Amino acid sequence: MSTSVQVETVREISYGGVGRCKCSFWFAVAHDILGVLIMMVGVFGGLVIHDLFIYAGAIIIFLSLIWWVFWYSGNIDVPPEDLEDDVGMMKLKNKGLSKVVRRVSGRLSNRIRNSFRKSGSNRPGGEVSLSTVYDSTIASSSKEIYRETLSI
Repeated sequence: MSTSVQVETVREISYGGVGRCKCSFWFAVAHDILGVLIMMVGVFGGLVIHDLFIYAGAIIIFLSLIWWVFWYSGNIDVPPEDLEDDVGMMKLKNKGLSKVVRRVSGRLSNRIRNSFRKSGSNRPGGEVSLSTVYDSTIASSSKEIYRETLSI
């Protein structure tokens, strides 16, 4: 008696041409072309405000670097074992120093979070004291502070 086992081969998706982030790529190319064109108008246009065009073109080319970074970082391939969720599945290689650092950062963030949670002072129905300073020319000859309790 023989059993046949069917195994599916896992293929890696290949992205032809410019990779996965085609939109970022074309935005970067468009900004580069636009920046060069504006810069060339400033250099060869013979305009009075040629320096404005030169600087504007350079700024547009510089801003295209943002789109190039998006394109590059969007095309980085990360192995699936590096994409594990750190919340539920602690990696076995996270021992020693990284475990200590994770524990210290967790305690520090808990202290900061708990410092904002005061016991009962910010709850609805509490009392808030208000102070008012009246001008001496309007109320009287001396400045008086009136404290009133406001119930919320």
